[in-house]
Amino acid sequence: MTITTCIFDAYGTLFDVNAAAQAVAAEPNHADLANVWPEIARDWRAKQLEYSWLRAVAGRHCDFWQLTQDGLDWALEANHVKNPGTRARLLELYWELPAYPEAPAMLETLKSRGMHTAILSNGSPEMLTAAVTSANIGCFLDDTLSVEDVGIFKPSDRVYDMVGARFGCAKDSVLFVSSNGWDAAGAAGYGFQTAWLNRAGAPEDRLYAAPHHVVSDLTAIPELT
Repeated sequence: MTITTCIFDAYGTLFDVNAAAQAVAAEPNHADLANVWPEIARDWRAKQLEYSWLRAVAGRHCDFWQLTQDGLDWALEANHVKNPGTRARLLELYWELPAYPEAPAMLETLKSRGMHTAILSNGSPEMLTAAVTSANIGCFLDDTLSVEDVGIFKPSDRVYDMVGARFGCAKDSVLFVSSNGWDAAGAAGYGFQTAWLNRAGAPEDRLYAAPHHVVSDLTAIPELT
């Protein structure tokens, strides 16, 4: 089946989730992050995702902004950062995460080839709108799809169903791109063609499906279509 639609996860795939902690650590008023920002960024992201899975299994949905705050609070406590101003600044910058440097040109290439493009994310509509606007990539996207429309986090099939509902496309005409191995596997099990963006060279997750492609950055995506 010819690929007609390219769908992207947002956080960690198009947007650099480590950027907020790194930027705040360089600011004079937040020296408490200088030596621990990599651990803060790692733990923040890990808890954000872990809480999404637990809430999905328990049927206790909340929006992704709540998870973002909860994950950060755990990470700050685990790394002994107690400055409330640091917490506030980290959350402020999370609304302005930069896109990875190669993302805009990659999206522009896909659009020039007539592809449908969209984000499919756990993020709330407000968070995604802010990130897309800040990164100035909205002109390369046909839509931004949030799990808030179905009330459950990925990798629920109900989330992936949103793509066909929006674009009227067959599952195997979709290339789904995610930096999360579990998300790429979930989408592959659903029936999408998938690309795992594995920037860190991590091992493949042992799950019920596997991504069809593994890439180290976004520049390879147009060649997979």
